[in-house]
Amino acid sequence: MAKFMDVHDGFVGVTAEQLNAAHDADLKIEGEEGVHFERAWLDPEAGKVFCLSTGPSKEAVMRVHERAGHPTTQVFELTAEV
Repeated sequence: MAKFMDVHDGFVGVTAEQLNAAHDADLKIEGEEGVHFERAWLDPEAGKVFCLSTGPSKEAVMRVHERAGHPTTQVFELTAEV
């Protein structure tokens, strides 16, 4: 499985509880696309959310986020790790 990092904009002022609810929405449907969301990080001042996942393709990651209600086109495949 490939590893991906995606970035969401527009989360200014979001709380940790709201981030958790968005992450839970992904977890409820991730298996339908063969994706697993491992972690999510929030910067509420910049309005950014970063999600780490594994899956078959960036398109599969994008479909889960779209269906969960927080779409993004900023999905990056992570091909090297140190």
